[in-house]
Amino acid sequence: MLIPNRKVGVMNANPLRKKVLILCTGNSARSQMAEALINQSLGDQWEAFSAGTQPAGYVHPLALQALPKLGIQHQGESKSTEVFRGQAFDVVITVCDDAAENCPVWLGQGKRIHIGFPDPAKAEGSPEDQMLAFRQVRDAILTKIVPYLRAQAD
Repeated sequence: MLIPNRKVGVMNANPLRKKVLILCTGNSARSQMAEALINQSLGDQWEAFSAGTQPAGYVHPLALQALPKLGIQHQGESKSTEVFRGQAFDVVITVCDDAAENCPVWLGQGKRIHIGFPDPAKAEGSPEDQMLAFRQVRDAILTKIVPYLRAQAD
């Protein structure tokens, strides 16, 4: 059963859940998958949002295709960090590959951490190879970010 994700970019005033902002440059792949995975896996404790400093204007189709196998139907929207200016977050996580990119800087409220992943949109090779890159990043998000946030919720 696919579980639809909530409308993207809308801050719900639920005082029982902590808020996390996932930042990347284009907000089309890694940050979108992280937003969807956190809301699916930790939705009772965390409310995730994502944004980019230079939004691509679309969510990468392979990022969307990597999620339904886990029961997630994500209706993402590539957003600018400006959408969230002045809003408080408990945690702000940058997910860019700091060896290859300039990570965005968040000047607002929230504990800032970096958990980097390679950009799957830059994967080369066959369509299967490219999809594999998205699945690998998806799975890495589940093994790195989700446990980190679970520990922070206590």
